[in-house]
Formats: sequence, structure tokens, C-alpha cells
Amino acid sequence: MSETTATSKELLARPVLKSAISKAARRLMPMLVILYVVSFLDRTNVGFAEAALGADKGVSAAAFALGAGIFFIGYALFEIPSNLLLKKVGAKIWLARIAITWGIVSACFAFVQGETSFVILRFLLGVTEAGLFPGVIMYLAEWFPNKVRVQMFAIFYLAQPFSQMIGNPLSGWLINIGDQVPGLRGWQVMFFVEGLLAVLAGIAAFFFLINGPAKAKFLNSEEKYALKEVMALEDTIKDETGPRGILAAMRNGRVWYFTVIYFCLQVAVYGVTFFLPQQVSSLTGQKVGLAVGLLIAVPWFFGIFSCYFIGKAADTVAKRRKFGTVLFISTGLCIFGSAWAGTNHQPVLGMIFITLAVCSFLAVGPVVWSYPTAFLAGSAAAAGIGLINSLGNLGGFVAPILRTAVNEATQSPTGSMGVYALGVLPFVAAAMMFATRRFKNKADDLLD
Repeated sequence: MSETTATSKELLARPVLKSAISKAARRLMPMLVILYVVSFLDRTNVGFAEAALGADKGVSAAAFALGAGIFFIGYALFEIPSNLLLKKVGAKIWLARIAITWGIVSACFAFVQGETSFVILRFLLGVTEAGLFPGVIMYLAEWFPNKVRVQMFAIFYLAQPFSQMIGNPLSGWLINIGDQVPGLRGWQVMFFVEGLLAVLAGIAAFFFLINGPAKAKFLNSEEKYALKEVMALEDTIKDETGPRGILAAMRNGRVWYFTVIYFCLQVAVYGVTFFLPQQVSSLTGQKVGLAVGLLIAVPWFFGIFSCYFIGKAADTVAKRRKFGTVLFISTGLCIFGSAWAGTNHQPVLGMIFITLAVCSFLAVGPVVWSYPTAFLAGSAAAAGIGLINSLGNLGGFVAPILRTAVNEATQSPTGSMGVYALGVLPFVAAAMMFATRRFKNKADDLLD
């Protein structure tokens, strides 16, 4: 055992460090989860308005698919610049700015007049939200040692199921009551109210977030020192073994490797999420509204447990590789199963497969992010994490277009062929995750 490894493990075992990590998690994680809850809600609530936008404003299925996906073009273009600015001005200001501006754009969806304004606003939503997710990933990598980082990522990822559990019934409820507001439609009320929630979350973030352990008044001097010491040691290892600087990170083969994995994951996530209200409506025969919103909450409820417990268990390199491989395979199989259930009119089986797919792709996300944050630091982290998230999230652009194109090409009456197409890429990611056993990283010694 090397001197560096022994020292690192001794630091991680110290009670004062455990106390610092616990306090940091209690202070920071709730606010970060709230930010992601609102962001995930504002980027996916469009699924509740699909039929209404078509009926009220003439937004065709093709224009809806383009608008649903073009969000990720704006997101990708401004992701790395946003991350670099966050590194310069600090998370406290920048994450608050992101939430406030995307909330304003989200509220403006209440005033959509047709296909053009819908697509433009979806693009602007991506531009304004760019940097939130990778910024938080980078922020957590500055606060929490690699040994517990997947657990923190998993807690952050809990925002997705919470968003869907709370947000889907909320969206359905707002649509129902909004139809009773004179001069407005339910979907307009939904967009406006949920956009304002993001503005309020951004204002709160400015007061709750802290730019690094050194400025944390909730830590005593010993806790600050212990946390800064272990994080500095990990950064030293990253500097020794990982790319240095922005250009080096963007040329790094491992960065591109995990970009492909993350792209495959996002195709599955958004291929399911964007069309979930319509898929559940088709399975159950219920009109999109409160009842469908409550049913959609079920998969995300179970996703909370899979995300949290797998994140907590994945504390070694071998476990992360094993969990990642199995969860990607499970995602693909369950997406196939949900398509089969839809074709064969099996609503109960369909809901079971959807639930298992959600549990799988939620839990695998934190595992994927544990790899790049183990070898990227400083400006290389800002660029590398931004690149992985921006290009990986183009899967969200490809997913609805791929699903619609396959359904039209095959003339699938139930839309199942498009779902089958989405289920292929998780198997590619599973093979790539399994192959990470060939990667050797000095920081991995801190986990085993």
C-alpha cells in the first residue's frame, strides 16, 4: 500500500471528517435537490401539454418532437461556457442565476402562439438551464470525497423521482383547475405556475449555497481542515493522472468514452419521460390529467429507493462497474417489455416494466458520474464534465425524434416500434460500462 493511499484511507476514517461530510450533506443537499426537482419538472412538463398544444395552437406531432428535443441543442451549446463561468464566479451566484432565468422562460410557455414560438422557447429553455446539472456535479466533487460521492450524486438524483411524484400530479391538477380560470387554458396555468417555482428556488439558492468548505460557517475549524485536506489530496492525484486544462480535457479519450455512455443513458431517460403521460394514458385508457399524473408517480416512487440504496452500496470500483452494467441491461430489457405490454394491451405488466425501467436508469446515473469526477479537477473538470453532460444530453434531442421517426417509418399503430428502438442503446452502454475494468486510475485506490 502506498503512502498516499494509506494517508487517504486514514483521513477518510477520521470522525472529524465524517462529521464534516454529514453537516455538509444536511446543509447543501436539500437545496440542490429542490433546484433539480424544479428543473426536471420544467423540462418534462411539456408532455402534459402535448395534446392541448396541438388542439389549441396547432402544434403538430413533428413540431412537438422537434421542440421537445431542441431544448438539448441550446443546452449543449452553452453547457461548457456556463460551467467555466460557474468556476469563475462561484456556485452561489451562478446556480441561482440559472434557476431564475430558466423559470422566467418556462413561465413564458403560457403565451405560446404556435409551432414557431413553441420551438423557440424550448431552445431558450435549454440555453438558460445550461450548466445546472454539470455545475452541481462539479460542485459536489469539490465538497465530497470520492468514497461517498456516488451517495451524494444519488441523493441529488432523487430529485428526478421526487419531481415526477410531486410534479406529475401537480401538473395534472394545475391543468384541471386551470381550465376553470376565465380566459385561460389549463396548460397555460401549469406552465406559468411551475415557471414561477423555479424563480423562487433560484432566489433561495443564493442564500443557502456556499462556495466551498473554507467559507462554510456551519463547520468548525477542525472540520474545515479535515475536509479541505482530503479534497486537496484527491485533487493532487487527479492532477497527476488526469488531463490538465480545458483543451486537454476535451481531447481526453476517457472523457469521450463516458460521453457516449451518458448519451445512451439519456436516450433511454428522455425517450421514456417525454412520452410517459401519453404511454400511460394509452395503457390505461385514461385521459391525461390528475389520474394519469398519479399513476405516473408510482414508478418514480420506487425509483427513490433504487437510486438511494444502490448509490449507497456502490462504494468500490468493482461494485460500481457491476451495478452499472446490470442496471443498463435492466433498462433496455424493461423498455422492450413496456413496448410489448402496450402492443398486447397488458396495462399491469406495462406499468411494472415502466417502473423497473425507471428504477434502473435512475440508479445508474450516479454510478456513471462517479467515473469522470474521479480523474477530472479544476478547469479540466469544468470542461470535461460540461462536455460529457452537454453532448450526452443530446440523447434527449435524439430520443423523441428517433421514436417518432421509427413509428412513422414502420406505421406502428401503438407506437411500440419507436419504444423498441430506444431500448437498444442501453445495451451498448452496458457493454461499455463492463469494459471500464481496463481503466486504471490512481484515485481508485482510495475506494478499495
